[in-house]
Amino acid sequence: MASNGDQDISQYIISRDIEINPLDCKTAFAGLSDKEKLYAHYLCRAAWEGSLICLLQTSPESPPIFLLLQHLFHSETAEELKERALVPEDGLSKEEFESFLIYAAAFYGNLGNYKSFGDTKFVPDLPKEKLQKIVFSSKAFEADSKKTEHLWNACSEAMYSLSPKIRQLGLGQQGLSTYYSSNCSKEDAKFAQEFMKEKSIETYNTRLFKEDKEGHVTYILHIASVATSADACVGENGEEDKMTAILGSHQFKGCTFRVERGDYSGILKNVVENLEKAKEFVSNDIELSMIKNYIHSFNTGSIDSHKDGSRFWIRDKGPIVETYIGFIETYRDPFGVRAEYEGFVSVVNKEMSAKFTSLVSSAEELLPALPWASAYEKDKFLRPDFTSLDVLGFGSSGIPAGINIPNYDDIRQEEGFKNVSLGNVLSAQSVDKKVTFLSDVDQELYAKLKGQAFEVQVGLHELLGHGSGKLFVKRANGSYNFDVETVKHTETGEKITSWYEDGETWYTKFADLSSSYEECRAECVGLYLCTDKQVLRIFGHEDSEADNIVYINWLNMVRAGLLGLEFFTPENDKWRQAHMHARYVILRVLLEAGEGLVQLCCLTADTDGKPDILIKLDREKIESVGRPAIGDFLRKLQVYKSTADYNGGKALYDKYSAVDDEFLALRKTVLARKTPRRLFVQAHTSSGADNVVTLTEFEASPSGMISSFTTRFPGNNSVLEELWRKEMPHHKL
Repeated sequence: MASNGDQDISQYIISRDIEINPLDCKTAFAGLSDKEKLYAHYLCRAAWEGSLICLLQTSPESPPIFLLLQHLFHSETAEELKERALVPEDGLSKEEFESFLIYAAAFYGNLGNYKSFGDTKFVPDLPKEKLQKIVFSSKAFEADSKKTEHLWNACSEAMYSLSPKIRQLGLGQQGLSTYYSSNCSKEDAKFAQEFMKEKSIETYNTRLFKEDKEGHVTYILHIASVATSADACVGENGEEDKMTAILGSHQFKGCTFRVERGDYSGILKNVVENLEKAKEFVSNDIELSMIKNYIHSFNTGSIDSHKDGSRFWIRDKGPIVETYIGFIETYRDPFGVRAEYEGFVSVVNKEMSAKFTSLVSSAEELLPALPWASAYEKDKFLRPDFTSLDVLGFGSSGIPAGINIPNYDDIRQEEGFKNVSLGNVLSAQSVDKKVTFLSDVDQELYAKLKGQAFEVQVGLHELLGHGSGKLFVKRANGSYNFDVETVKHTETGEKITSWYEDGETWYTKFADLSSSYEECRAECVGLYLCTDKQVLRIFGHEDSEADNIVYINWLNMVRAGLLGLEFFTPENDKWRQAHMHARYVILRVLLEAGEGLVQLCCLTADTDGKPDILIKLDREKIESVGRPAIGDFLRKLQVYKSTADYNGGKALYDKYSAVDDEFLALRKTVLARKTPRRLFVQAHTSSGADNVVTLTEFEASPSGMISSFTTRFPGNNSVLEELWRKEMPHHKL
């Protein structure tokens, strides 16, 4: 085991037992026409070029680690480096070299040195001096020792450091975040939010840095864009660059705010160049308008233009090649309002999509079954596209199983959204080894049905979870989008007294609570509706098999809630992963329901004599005890969300989020028996002079992961290096 002084760092290393799976897309790709392949190729290039932003959004040392790894493996393959490094007199073992390769693969797979699922730092599982020997024995060092040594010195100390503040992502003293300068606190983030609301500036594509000179505080609000100045950028159709009006210095409550654009400029320039090429191969005018708006958004920093692009995206029904790109999800921002870059490109799986289309067709019948009054539901269900997709490329720190986007409240509520289920990600989730904390009987059924049960849960979670519920809004003209005189608060019976003011959104109102709270709401919808026979028939399940699907879905949620304890940090009372926090909350709700519905039995394992946990779920009580408990909790979640009642929602959520001594004891067993989260190796598209697009796949191994990235990003990345050096002063710890 690796060590860091006297500190046990077993929770901060990537196990050599980690599974690396290929994200299979060759069948989907082969089914595309030549024009569709070119469209998909340039979209993939845009997605991956932009993914380098994730390095800058993760940690100060992520860019130089990436540059070092690329420098090493562009010079020689992993196998060639192994032959150089494993010199007997150097004392480096094969296991230590393998640990280095696994670290490199995990770094590439997470696009940074913090786990995309859990936000904890991971470090190499070999001594620093051994890794230095590998680096200095490389062909890269032989060819350019100065550059190699410079990159090693720039990142090696931070690469290994596990000081308390930087073990996890967070704000202020709770962790590290490069969405903010190192001297920013949660109070600074709240204060900046007030300024941005007054100036009608969206948060998604921003970062906040703070300067304090002689007692005068200046906040620099960085907006991501190609443009680096206040000079207007005119779109090809004469689109106005409205961002220039907000740039420059503003005085606000005794402080100066300086709004600048040009964050990630060089990287976004490469994104735009590939989107320009993709324009030539669109299938229709809607796709063309979508891409034009994305280009204008990335050029100018305008979220309004990205919203317009998203509107066209929603209207592009059933495309063969599906894509979405931009600053999308706010999970990794400790304050919950700034978004990580992601771009994905995928191909529709027609057979699986038919099931989801059937679910959409039944949505209006299913929505009234949700446990809240009709006034709390959207006035009209805006039927979305719901397709199953095989991913060709997903450029971000992690790959989800399903997505419900766009995340813009005004569009979702008034215009609609899309749901996608990522089929080749789901199919890669097969259970092929012992599952912790389940009985032998449950393990057998779990192995057989987990994939099918998860498919049902993902469908309900995305469509009727994220796609349901209404936000009560007071418009700019003083009118309301609900009957303020007659609609009653379901928990108090009184008139509604709180709502979203014009310019407020779910994410800005609920901030750091929003992501986990919303994931919890969507998961509860999935649990609540998965018992519906109509839903189960849509997915092809009837009779006893349908009952087993329900049982495994609920069992999987209970187990996930227990596993969620891994993602809680006792030292600062902080949850690090929105979905796992949500599932723990659901576990606590089900335990509170009582009547023997859920039991967590502590025992000693026969296999190793160490503490273990056995989960028991009484399947006969799911409908009679579990569903009413979830329904009651779900109704409260929706009411507090609808009424913009942050305090009420937080009090409810905090109650079930608490981790007492009993659960801290369980956490020790969960950590001792945790299994590593798998990595995905993605394919690469390339286009030759003849405009023929080919697909290259890679071995499902650490070496394969490394090869995929050296192929994807050939040569030196001077743009990334320049951006990293420019912002280094803002992240001094």
